[in-house]
Amino acid sequence: MARRGSELREHILFTAKEVFLELGYDRASMDVVAARAATSKRSVYAHFENKDALFRAVIEFVRELHLDKLKEPGHYSADTVEAVTLFCGRFLQTLLWRPIVRTCRLVITEAERLPDASARYHETMFTDTGVRLAAYIAERQGVSESEGAAVAGRMLARAVYPAFVRALFGTEKLTDEFPREESIAADVDLTPIRDTAAGLLGEPAS
Repeated sequence: MARRGSELREHILFTAKEVFLELGYDRASMDVVAARAATSKRSVYAHFENKDALFRAVIEFVRELHLDKLKEPGHYSADTVEAVTLFCGRFLQTLLWRPIVRTCRLVITEAERLPDASARYHETMFTDTGVRLAAYIAERQGVSESEGAAVAGRMLARAVYPAFVRALFGTEKLTDEFPREESIAADVDLTPIRDTAAGLLGEPAS
């Protein structure tokens, strides 16, 4: 049965994401997306008025996927240190997935021409993630929102971002396999993350 409506739109977005990552923005085209999605160019244009609009929609689509995969810190454990550890481990696991690194590089490349799309991607991947962590820490530690944000910022800066920067420059090992939540401990060294969390949250490491 042919895809229609929202199902077709989502299929086009999945396909366009892969096309942009494979070919880059300049070489990607609505024709290529239509061919890869096994639909007509008219159908693609019915959902997205031009390539810029499609690219922006892909960024929004990736945003939704990221936040859905990441979840809230409290999802991971009833223990505060462990919840923060696994949340940050899950975030790092996601950031070291090759498609995410390639998407970040693509967004950076297009930042001057499509600054709104780049800003939205940054907001999702980094600002929204930090907000989730900060809110959890503030609630669990009984501190103000600003204090929670400060601790969250230090946590991410020490335990997550150095490896991600190395990944952007090609000096960190990446994974090609989809990062699954049950594989966090296998994919990421949680010991330094746990030690950092324990130190920042004032609790002894287990």
